[in-house]
Amino acid sequence: MANEEAVVAPLNGQVIRLEDVPDPTFAQKMIGDGIAIKPVDGIVVAPIDGEIVQLFPTKHAIGLQGESGLEILIHIGLETVALGGEGFEAHVKQGDQVKAGDPLITFDLDFIKEKAASHITPIVITNSNDFEIYHTTDEKEVVAGKTALLEVRVNDKETTSSKTTTKATDRPQYSAEAEDIVAAVGGLDNIDAATHCVTRLRFALADEDKVDKNALENMGIVKGTFSANGQYQVVIGQGTVDKVYNAMVSEAGVSEATKEDVKAAGGKKQNALQRAIKTLADIFIPILPAIVTAGLLLGLNNILVNPIFSEQSIIEMYPSWAGVADMINIIASTAFTFLPALIGWSAVRQFGGNPLLGIVLGLILVHPALMPASDFAQAVIAGDAPTWNVFGFDVNMMGYQGQVLPVLVAAWVLAKIEIWLKKRVLDSLQLLVVAPIALLVTGFLSFILIGPVTFTIGNWITEGIVTIFDFAPIIGGLVYGAFYAPLVITGMHHTFLAVDFQLIASTGSTLLWPVVALSNIAQGSAVFAMFLAAKDEKLKGLAGTSGVSAWLGVTEPAMFGVNLRYKYPFYAAIIGTAIAGAFISVQQVLASSVGVGGIPAFLSIQQSSWIAFFIGMAIVIVVPFVITFIIAKRKLK
Repeated sequence: MANEEAVVAPLNGQVIRLEDVPDPTFAQKMIGDGIAIKPVDGIVVAPIDGEIVQLFPTKHAIGLQGESGLEILIHIGLETVALGGEGFEAHVKQGDQVKAGDPLITFDLDFIKEKAASHITPIVITNSNDFEIYHTTDEKEVVAGKTALLEVRVNDKETTSSKTTTKATDRPQYSAEAEDIVAAVGGLDNIDAATHCVTRLRFALADEDKVDKNALENMGIVKGTFSANGQYQVVIGQGTVDKVYNAMVSEAGVSEATKEDVKAAGGKKQNALQRAIKTLADIFIPILPAIVTAGLLLGLNNILVNPIFSEQSIIEMYPSWAGVADMINIIASTAFTFLPALIGWSAVRQFGGNPLLGIVLGLILVHPALMPASDFAQAVIAGDAPTWNVFGFDVNMMGYQGQVLPVLVAAWVLAKIEIWLKKRVLDSLQLLVVAPIALLVTGFLSFILIGPVTFTIGNWITEGIVTIFDFAPIIGGLVYGAFYAPLVITGMHHTFLAVDFQLIASTGSTLLWPVVALSNIAQGSAVFAMFLAAKDEKLKGLAGTSGVSAWLGVTEPAMFGVNLRYKYPFYAAIIGTAIAGAFISVQQVLASSVGVGGIPAFLSIQQSSWIAFFIGMAIVIVVPFVITFIIAKRKLK
């Protein structure tokens, strides 16, 4: 048996640290150490010479064992088990012998990007206790079957195997452990449905408060636990989880269920508010890259056109830059101008309709023939607001550029009409009937009823928030700063993205998003304190990389990987954000757009608010860091 083994890249793509994978099972290395790749195509090849020891039925994950005993799990994308095998094709079967570079699985990358939580693919050494990684590639981009990704060797240190041994009895393997897990999650009566994926057990529980988390995490077989999307997940590890699940079914009395059963049961367990929040998150997350990019470019344009470094702006000092600034402004403002089209695409897809019809619906609401809402109010006062006469009724010819609520409601109506028609129209006539009728009916309803009503509701929301911050800005900033990070844990923070868009559409700026940017920095500051205070090398590595990520606007690795795990860094970040939020709210700091969070956030802040925002940044850098560092020095001994 070889003592060392080289692991080549199983995919073409960009290398990502395992700690930065947006899933706690992998980021916290619950099932082992490793690395991840953001693939650029849909081909997975063998990273080592060895045997296929596991090929999951849904083909989203595959396990190999090398000549040295090294065990590797390749998990294609995140939450891809929910796809049920759609988009994947396996070219090997369990028990096959393969050579490094041999094709294992092909998958539809575009489909995975659209349907899965992420296409980032972790490559994990599942028996990390027995092996150590002594070299990791420095390459940013890797070539499948060629680039040496990792070099590992047998760990000479005496280690305790991560696998739990069971007493020799006539009962199936892991029967006792299965019974203990069932008892720890609240017993059979608390389990609505249970299934498993390649690494973890997934429960839909009647009451998650009945879970004895300490009992679970003290079991040698359990690598970690967390709750997400109405499911309580218990991380066991590749190769063992299916045996534990089988024992749960045969010995502990758990009824066998599919992933769809658990997902449906978990969804039912969520209340109406939770389901609404999840729906909003699923609509807005896919369009975030376009919005964040637009915000960043608008910030760049602000630097060019505003007098920041002297009494004159850059384009005034250097007129040749005026054309560049104007082009940047057009590129940046497009996402906001045609925001209803982006939301229409994502919302109709989420509601079960044709997303292309959603794009058309969004474009209808911002058609150039319509007067923008920002100008329409002035036209009404002047008495020359354009209208249609529809059977004696005047209908406003008003556009909804930058608006959120009108297109959200209209997209739901469009999807429901389309679904209803598809069930009743012959297949041969659907192309001629379904889309034209669905768009025509939804279009009339949007201009006559949906648009005016939701536009008024949106203005009420805007006026309410602005009034609160005008009347008691210190309280508004303090409360929003204190609650934003907890909202991230629940997913409710995505709800406020819609509010930000509504504020920008109605007032030209948002007073909420600057607090969000400071919250990102605060989480990073707390985790950097953990980096300096920690003696454990694994914790230092995780804290260092996740701190950089948080300061660049992505807080999940810092929050879920370190801060929530130790609790006091999370609370310190909340304290810092609350103080800074109160300060910048009193100073009336405004953002002209939603942009990149963290340190680069100042680019989206209105220039007149820069000084106050930088002071807020100083608060969220110093306060969480100092509090966390003092406590960590006492606790991390």
